[in-house]
Amino acid sequence: METTHIDIVIIGAGPIGIACALECKKRNLNYIVLEKGALTNSLFNYPLNMTFFSTSEKLEIDNIPFISNNPKPTRNEALEYYRRVTTSNALKINLYENVQKLNKTDYGFKVVSDLNTYIAKKVIISTGFYDIPNLLNVEGEHLPKVFHYYKEAHPFLLQDIAVVGASNSSVDAALEIYRKGGNVTMIIRGSAIGERVKYWVKPDIINRIEEGSIKAYFNSEIEEIKAKEIVIKTPDGQKTIANDYVIALTGYRPNLSFLENAGIALSKDGKSIPKYNSNTMESNVKGLYLAGVICGGRETHKWFIENSRIHAKIIAEHIAENLA
Repeated sequence: METTHIDIVIIGAGPIGIACALECKKRNLNYIVLEKGALTNSLFNYPLNMTFFSTSEKLEIDNIPFISNNPKPTRNEALEYYRRVTTSNALKINLYENVQKLNKTDYGFKVVSDLNTYIAKKVIISTGFYDIPNLLNVEGEHLPKVFHYYKEAHPFLLQDIAVVGASNSSVDAALEIYRKGGNVTMIIRGSAIGERVKYWVKPDIINRIEEGSIKAYFNSEIEEIKAKEIVIKTPDGQKTIANDYVIALTGYRPNLSFLENAGIALSKDGKSIPKYNSNTMESNVKGLYLAGVICGGRETHKWFIENSRIHAKIIAEHIAENLA
């Protein structure tokens, strides 16, 4: 395993990690981006036909134009945009290199991946939150019929599908599977479809539920998953319904243990918000910075691409001042 001495290690090659690399390059800072998966790995794992809530100009980084066919771009258009930004700027990114340890040392930081060891003066964590799903924690969740990510509807043709949740991802999956010939039942903990569901989609799902095309159990939860059935707790008592697949889109959370192991303090109010200086994005660990969605802890709806792009410039400016 090689040891590399470098000024800055950026962990995560999502849109904000890419933005951090651009800002470092502009300032002639010696950096490397380490990404455990594909470029913009979270976006890559989004549903194939996903459309963003944000318009394309709000997903732009470093004022590089993002041209899409419609005001709200698709997953594929976003992947193409971030690929071109990365390659045209010759950004230094190591894909499929997983950071395993991050330790503060007398000389900065020791970053250990599955491939290399880096001695860095500064580290930026921009790892998002999409890698760890919130589990249902019910019997049968381990069965191969249970999915916590949704890609496309085709495999669910003529099948009895339970979609758990009432967020954008749940609603999109329910509608697409229904329109591709699946028999969809939604299991929703709350009393209504989520408030954050895209305004142009919400009437569609409400109408499909009201007309009976999609069955919905509100104020309900799955209690058990069986090979060909699921058991649901509803306001009218326990019900058992036929089921071939469960798509549990109940949200995701950041790798908080990675932050804690690096010495970053988390709030104790259940939100696990990491401690950082909003003027510099430096955490309570000197020289260790946070960028993007990770700054919200468990509040994964607080930061998006469009409102956290500025983190990259703030961090790069502060690092440049301190390394001068």
